[in-house]
Amino acid sequence: IKKQQQDVLGFLEANKIEFEEKDIAANEENRKWMRENVPEDSRPASGNPLPPRLFNDSRYLGDYDAFFEARENNAVYAFLGLTAPPGSKVGEHLLTGAC
Repeated sequence: IKKQQQDVLGFLEANKIEFEEKDIAANEENRKWMRENVPEDSRPASGNPLPPRLFNDSRYLGDYDAFFEARENNAVYAFLGLTAPPGSKVGEHLLTGAC
């Protein structure tokens, strides 16, 4: 989980995409928020959803696998719901990530 979190954060930082990281390990309110905002069809059959999970404001975008697939397909900005900067293969808007 830690490696996946670092991968997402590293990508966002390297591409100067604003984001807010929410620590669900140390903050019960963040953990509750994530559980409530991950759609039923994106939750595991048993247990709670594991991070990293990506959101644009409160709109759920997906988990690490969805992020990774978008990155591999040079479609991360579309995945994040952002406009790619001019000349970019892969805007500024505030993202919320539950990590």
